[in-house]
This record gives sequence, structure tokens and C-alpha cells, in this order.
Amino acid sequence: MSAFRVRIVRPGELSEREIEAWRGLRATSGTPANPFMEPEFTRAVAEVRPRSRVAVWWEGDEPVGFLPFEKGPLGQGRAIGFGVSDSQGAVLRPGLRPGPRAVLRACGITMWEFDNLEAGQPVFAGAVDESFASPVIDVGEGYAAYETLLRAQSPKFLRTTLAKERRLGRQADGEVRFVFDDRDPAALRTLMDWKSAQYRRTGRGDRFAKEWITTLVRRLHEQRTPGCSGVLSVLYVGERPIAAHFGLRSATVLSCWFPSYDPEFARYSPGLVLHLRMAEAAAAAGIGMLDLGRGEAEYKDALKTGESTVYEGAVFVPGARAAVHWLGREPARRVHRFVRDRPALAARARATLNGVARLRGNR
Repeated sequence: MSAFRVRIVRPGELSEREIEAWRGLRATSGTPANPFMEPEFTRAVAEVRPRSRVAVWWEGDEPVGFLPFEKGPLGQGRAIGFGVSDSQGAVLRPGLRPGPRAVLRACGITMWEFDNLEAGQPVFAGAVDESFASPVIDVGEGYAAYETLLRAQSPKFLRTTLAKERRLGRQADGEVRFVFDDRDPAALRTLMDWKSAQYRRTGRGDRFAKEWITTLVRRLHEQRTPGCSGVLSVLYVGERPIAAHFGLRSATVLSCWFPSYDPEFARYSPGLVLHLRMAEAAAAAGIGMLDLGRGEAEYKDALKTGESTVYEGAVFVPGARAAVHWLGREPARRVHRFVRDRPALAARARATLNGVARLRGNR
């Protein structure tokens, strides 16, 4: 690595040349054009997370590598947007393989933690603790081909969902319509309210109770760039939204992020109807893949055509601070893995969370 130099900058300080180099490396990487991996996402996060940084590798007068990260007050590092970003990692020229600890030292951090590392990240392969399936919908051959595949692999699901969509059209008090890219801030607020209520109902932590996340989503909703644009998709009855989803898109990938719906319309499965219409509109817009994101869910199993893989883990520079970070992280991670690996125990844990949520709601 002696022929290289590394500079650490705030994302807003990246030069146009560096940004174009980043985009170029992603375009020729052979990996899906996930919008979370684009410089525009990193810059959006930096506006709400002031400790965001980017390490830039230069070879001579050419930028050849990038690692976006967030640096904690004690030198701990995390992937940019950790906890909400669905794809993470370094953006490096083919053949550039710095050692993971050398990366950390160059960044001035004692650890780098990730929870959605994309596949094909050899620098951090040795730091992987667990892998997770991320279901995807392939609409590269068009929506009609996708629906034909669903009829073969999930016939009951498709038949039932389409029947509920027709029944909604007959029984709804107003026209049923779908908007793929809705610019209405009020519709986005409605989605976030639904999602917060859903988190509370299911006993999960409410992401939208964190101001930096709500601000980030609002700003991304307004963002329009080729590699990373916010897309709010809404299913309406008349002027009333009944299901919505907010995600990020590039030219070829729609990364699904925050879906929810109005529980009053639950009998019509509006979230499933919404996803089918999203797939149809995405295909028409030239998007070839919808990435449903890490995590098990029945609707993902019904909708998916395949899976990608993401990884969780951390790399450390040996030392006292790294030991403290490891001790703070490892016990909780092992408990979560122990529960996940035991389906019956995981089911009881979910039931307990739902019961606690109901008790809270009845207070």
C-alpha cells in the first residue's frame, strides 16, 4: 500500500472528481446498482450524522477507492447509516486489497462494524460473523413475465391478492389508484405515522422516534440524482392513502425500505397489492430488480424470485478500546443469534413482544 495515500474527508468535502470516480467504480463493479452504495446516500446521511467521514484512496493523481463510515467519540467506527442502510461496504478499484486493519488505521478508528455488508467485499470477508438472505424480485424481463412466474411458484398468493384488489375496487368509497413516485410530503408523513404505530404494535423500537432518521427520509424524498433518488409509492382510495412504501432507487434497482398500510383496510391486504403495483411500475420504468431487504417475512417469501446475501460483523484493531467495544457488542449479538437459530424460541419471543406492545397500547 506504500504507493497509495489516503485522505479522510467529510462527505460534503468530496471533490467532483472524487464523486465521479466513486460513481465510475460502482458502475463497473459488476454488482447491482444499490442506491445505498452511491455517494449521494453518504452525503445525505452526513447532513444528519455530523461524524460521517469518507476515506479516499489515491494512487498518484487518481482516486481509486472509498470507504464511507461514521466515527464515534471513542474511535469506534460503523458503516455509514448503520441501522438503516441496507447495503454497505468499500468501493474499490479491482485488485485494490488493503488489509482490514490497515483500513482502520488509515481511518483513525479502532473498529468498523457493519450489519448489511454487500456480497463481493473481500477486504472484510474475514470479519463476517453471520450471513442473511435478502429476498429480491427480478422484473428484468418485464412485469408480465414476473406475474407468470408468480402464478407458477405462488399461485394461491397471487390469486388471493388479485381477488382482494378487485374486491377493494368494488367496495371502496372512491377510486382505487396507485402512484409510483408521489411527491406529496403529507403522504410521507402518513407513512411514517403508520410505521411508528406498527413498530409499537409489534414491540419493536420505533425508528421514526429518532429525529435523524425522520429528517434523512424527508431529505431523501426530495433528492433527485441518477444513482440515488427517493421514491414514495402510494395506494389510494379516492384521496385517502391506504398503503405506502418509501425506498431508494438507482437506474436499475429499487431498494425497498419502509412499507406500511392503514390497518382499517387490512382485510384487503393493501400492502401486498401495493408491492405488486410497485413491481409493475418499476419494470415499466426500466428498473430490473426490487431488493426487499434483509429479514424474514411471509410477504417476502411470496413475492421473491430469488435472494442476494448480506453480512454482519466487525473488524478490530487490537487494543484496550477495541476490547471495550467488543465486550459491549458481543453478548447481545450472541443472544440474538441464539434466538434466531431456534425457530420455536424465536416465535415465543415475537409473541412476547407483541403481548407487551398490546399491554402498552391498552394503558
